[in-house]
Amino acid sequence: MSDRLIDYYLAIEDGSRKMLEAAQADDWDEVVRFESACAVLIEQLRERSRSLDLDPQQRAEKKQIMQRILRMDAQMRLLADPWLDQLDQRYAHDGQPQLLH
Repeated sequence: MSDRLIDYYLAIEDGSRKMLEAAQADDWDEVVRFESACAVLIEQLRERSRSLDLDPQQRAEKKQIMQRILRMDAQMRLLADPWLDQLDQRYAHDGQPQLLH
């Protein structure tokens, strides 16, 4: 990772794109893996942002990146809702998994 703060935003965007692609492929294990990788990048971004700033051009780029990430997140939530509903149904009674067959 370079010392440019914007590179962290770009890496998080890339991870978000990979999460969305995994969700579209119904590969929820990969979604979780990329989500974990993004969490590490976000923590690194928090640390680096204490000592680095974005210039005006990078702030504009950050805004565009964040908008794309939010759109991908919304798409992923639409894909995850049915899966989460199934999970909720499995644990509907007293927190115990219900047999589905």
